Amino acid sequence: MAITSETDDAPGSEQGNGRDHASDVHVMRVDGREFIIVGTAHISRESADLVREVIERERPDSVCIELDRQRYEALSQKARWEALDLKQVIRDKQLAALLANLVLASYQKKLGGALGVAPGTELLEAANTAKELGIPIELCDRDVRITLRRAWSSMGFFKKTTLITTLAASLFESPKLSEEDLRKLRERDALSELMKELGDAMPMLKRSLIDERDGYLTQKMKQAPGSKIVAVVGAGHVEGICNALRLDEEIDLDAINTIPPVSPIWKWIGWAIPAVIVASLVYIGLTKGPAVAGANLLYWILANGIPCTLGAVIALAHPITIVSAFFVAPVTSLTPVIGAGYVLAFMQAYFRPPLVRELEGITDDIGIPRQWWHNRMLQIFLVFILTTLGSLIGTYVGGYEIVRNLF
Repeated sequence: MAITSETDDAPGSEQGNGRDHASDVHVMRVDGREFIIVGTAHISRESADLVREVIERERPDSVCIELDRQRYEALSQKARWEALDLKQVIRDKQLAALLANLVLASYQKKLGGALGVAPGTELLEAANTAKELGIPIELCDRDVRITLRRAWSSMGFFKKTTLITTLAASLFESPKLSEEDLRKLRERDALSELMKELGDAMPMLKRSLIDERDGYLTQKMKQAPGSKIVAVVGAGHVEGICNALRLDEEIDLDAINTIPPVSPIWKWIGWAIPAVIVASLVYIGLTKGPAVAGANLLYWILANGIPCTLGAVIALAHPITIVSAFFVAPVTSLTPVIGAGYVLAFMQAYFRPPLVRELEGITDDIGIPRQWWHNRMLQIFLVFILTTLGSLIGTYVGGYEIVRNLF
């Protein structure tokens, strides 16, 4: 096995217009194959120009891009929202993951907006350049939905709370970065420090979002056809990919491409709570009479129905969704299979489906508080969030009262 590495300082990487791309292009030679890794900033015009320059200069056998099929279609197809099956997303319980993905996309779009560059421009530039030259394209990133779900499942309750708070705060930030700021971000020392801070704060999150994807991208690059490969990836992945190529170890893609099952403990807890409540109602009925049991059952219905309905009202949901909230919450609170938020979000999507123009503008509207009540897609998220919160409050209040009446 022969492995060599170098930073691209060939004449083709000239420092035109004051730009020095030497730190952005890395060449790795492994067993007679050449891997040219271009580290980019996903919202940098300079990165897009560099990608085209490298591909046109090197004329590789394959171009690997840090995209999965879903993200590639989102970048390349303007009518992508027309194909979104929102009801299926809700059925698959992917609404929370979709919201997180949109929040991240919105934040990235804000960064690019100040520079007049759309997020992912350099990745799309890589694909377009390869097509123009007749070079095969390999989409090498893991499905973003799997990445998000693995990241979510890797965190404990308090880490999840921290992440949600951070994402929510990012909605209303207006970051301003110049090309100089982006250039500094891509420098090795600054980026290594950034990754170190992320690893210290949330090591499990870093493993899913960065480390696993480094391995996934590397293995897919090695599977690409040809002896000369150009890989276009975010700057944060360059060091990990280079290290993985040096080790030249086979990576089990199946192992990091699956969603970990929910811990049996949480399944037991999920079923234990409704079981305790139902058992308590039965016990109260047997020991204190049907009238007392009926009063406790009514309290359960009201405790769940009222806050959940209030959440739907605050979200200005469809009238049928609002009425249904009162009846859905007491039932769904007794089963961990599906929550009130998903049922009511499905109903909202059915009775008030979002328009294509609202879907296209969601990354802009998501950072404007009032638009959550005007954009139908965001209103579905609002129904999901507020009715879920109302149902959780109702479950705690109702369950506490029923168990307390046992004694």
